[in-house]
Amino acid sequence: MTIKTNNEKAFTLVEMILAIGVAAIVLVAVNAVLFTALHLREVTTNVVDAATPVDQTCTVLRRDLQCMVTPTNGTSKVLSGGFRAGNGLTSIGVTDPVAVEMFTATGALSENSPWADIQRVTYELKNSADGSGRRDLYRSVTRNLLSINPPDVTDQLLLSGVQSVTFSGYDGTQWNEVWDTTDPNTSTTNLPVAVRVQIQMAGADKTTEPIQLVVPIDSLTRTNMVLTSTTGT
Repeated sequence: MTIKTNNEKAFTLVEMILAIGVAAIVLVAVNAVLFTALHLREVTTNVVDAATPVDQTCTVLRRDLQCMVTPTNGTSKVLSGGFRAGNGLTSIGVTDPVAVEMFTATGALSENSPWADIQRVTYELKNSADGSGRRDLYRSVTRNLLSINPPDVTDQLLLSGVQSVTFSGYDGTQWNEVWDTTDPNTSTTNLPVAVRVQIQMAGADKTTEPIQLVVPIDSLTRTNMVLTSTTGT
């Protein structure tokens, strides 16, 4: 009599349990890695979104300060302007007190705008429009400097949630929180050697350092220029 035996191989119950256990461990590891990657992406996105307005604000500030126009200094008024910094300053066309007023050659030239590249720029804090009680940092620009009518001022929102902003001028020996090139009775009739900007964000505790930007000013100081006039027939 012939006995037939079944030689076909198959997985045992122990092997199936081990395979399912290994697969479960792999799925848990993949899920942990995926969750960590998503969380890292969210944190990175929030950090980038929070830093972008600050970077843009510093870029605009640096450009305006580096392109400041040499003040009159009691001499010629051709391609010249003033620089004023301090608390409670007023500027024509700006309703809120400004932290700084400068004349800078950062105006964009185009065929549709008749203004030159020199413009008056102020930086000031204004109450937020959403009624939250916060204060926002604005950049106000006046392009038509020769207008006899009230100037047309364009406001640009730079940074929200700002507690304070201060501008200081360096005269070569010390920092001065008040600078006025339009006042002949002061020693600040020339542009400062450097300008320091400090921005304190709202909600920060006393240990939080303010955002600080120091911009060197490259300008030629004129001290011996004398105005002369000629007459002719």
